[in-house]
Amino acid sequence: MFGISVPQLIIILVIVLLIFGGKRLRSLGGDLGSFIKGFKKAVSDEDSSSQQQLDKPNGEKPLTDQQQAKQSENK
Repeated sequence: MFGISVPQLIIILVIVLLIFGGKRLRSLGGDLGSFIKGFKKAVSDEDSSSQQQLDKPNGEKPLTDQQQAKQSENK
């Protein structure tokens, strides 16, 4: 794992604990968890919206960027 052995990892974790303290690490862990949860939600929302765009009810295929540009020029 990136050339770091277990004893080196333990030493790094102890130093981080001494620098930040227990309360601050719990706070950082919670913030990191909230960030990951929000990121996963945003990715899944984007996937579902792009899938809905692909599955148009009338069977039309979504327009490409070039087709959209041509339509906007014609208006």
